[in-house]
Amino acid sequence: MKEQFHRRDAIKRHPCFSEDAHGKYGRIHLPVAPICNISCNYCDRRFDCVNESRPGVSSRILTPKEALERTLIAVERQNISVVGVAGPGDPLANETTYEFFSLVRKNLPKINLCLSTNGLYLPEKLKILEELGVWTVTITVNAISVSVAEKIYSWIIYDGRLIKGKEAVEVLLRNQWKGIEELKKRGFYIKINSVLISGVNEIELELIAQRAKRLRVEAMNIIPLIPNGRMRYLKKPSYEQIDEIRQGCGKYIPQIRHCRQCRADAFGSLEEDRDIELELINSALAIDYCEIV
Repeated sequence: MKEQFHRRDAIKRHPCFSEDAHGKYGRIHLPVAPICNISCNYCDRRFDCVNESRPGVSSRILTPKEALERTLIAVERQNISVVGVAGPGDPLANETTYEFFSLVRKNLPKINLCLSTNGLYLPEKLKILEELGVWTVTITVNAISVSVAEKIYSWIIYDGRLIKGKEAVEVLLRNQWKGIEELKKRGFYIKINSVLISGVNEIELELIAQRAKRLRVEAMNIIPLIPNGRMRYLKKPSYEQIDEIRQGCGKYIPQIRHCRQCRADAFGSLEEDRDIELELINSALAIDYCEIV
């Protein structure tokens, strides 16, 4: 009971979960997870620009030790309440994610840990997330039916196999919802991200919200498609369309409206888009944090 109270208190300081927190507290995303286990048709991680803010983008990949160094500097210099891994691949598909979180837990035992995932590996990674105390998780769920999911995903890698087509999305959808259900049983806080793809999945999002409500998910974040990859020719949804769908989904589950679709190496408050390497590392070269590990 005491632990649950601590978690409820801490979630109020999580800028990605709490609109009240997003202007008061900062987060840092560490790009330690380069490998991805699914192919989303709207994703293209080949290009990086410092002025481009979208999921999957990172200036470089960090080792767990390098990521810890940046985390310690950030926490010392900024009001950072959350340390997260959001890519540029899928965190659960990378052993470096768990290695990094272990280092953070050793050096910053009270900091909030968070990750964003497509959910494919959730059922098999529940135990290690519990052990590490990563109890805020965002899962990207873009479809609830196989027919729509087939338009969004090309393949998955699961059980050592490359799987395509209907079988691939059946496995993905099953694991996403099974993972969410098991996380809730264990007291995790969950946010569902859903990419709104006009002409593809808009009719699915309210169904996702309904199912999320039944599983007691805390929040839903509907984010507009940033045309990329195989979907680079699609039109980005209008603000009016996003707002209309949020209103419909909001009948079932609270809606996040302050998301900035952060890069995999974002840090600071959600209003900021700052360069980790420039602001943290170049200004702290004289500080040797490696000895702390």
